[in-house]
Amino acid sequence: MSTIRRFHAMDLFKFNNLNLDRYTETYDLSFYLNYLSSWPDLFTMAVSPDGTPMGYLMGKVEGKDTEWHGHVTALTVGPECRRLGLARGLMRALEDASEKIHDCYFVDLFVRPSNTVAVLMYERLGYILYRQVIDYYLGDGVMPTEYAYDMRKALPRDKDKKSVIPLKHPVTADQTIF
Repeated sequence: MSTIRRFHAMDLFKFNNLNLDRYTETYDLSFYLNYLSSWPDLFTMAVSPDGTPMGYLMGKVEGKDTEWHGHVTALTVGPECRRLGLARGLMRALEDASEKIHDCYFVDLFVRPSNTVAVLMYERLGYILYRQVIDYYLGDGVMPTEYAYDMRKALPRDKDKKSVIPLKHPVTADQTIF
């Protein structure tokens, strides 16, 4: 049994074990606090009954006009807590807030193609490969330089699903700024 709730500032002192996965991007304290203060309804944590962090999702909203969307900045679930539906629940919370609070057209995220488990999960949640972003992830000695999949899921505001019509050619990272 777990609970999905808003992330609290004090959680920053408890969630380091969740950031040990090689696919999880980590940030400095001010980055997390900026997200927490700017988009508190899009920063959620899954906790066990005793309050132990099990996973978290950090998101934001960005864009203009029909490009107004929710964005998944980071999603991670502890290795011992995987395959319990936590990522699905965290994604649902972000999708609901993006739709009902922020009136977005779609939700997007970037994922490494080599993270096949995550790519498959996102596809099962209804996300499509919208475009590839060349050299989005820079090598760090552990992980290689790699392009990103920009995956999207249309929300009800996008009645014609125009936001999820895949691009036929890759783009560079500077072409992804909204």
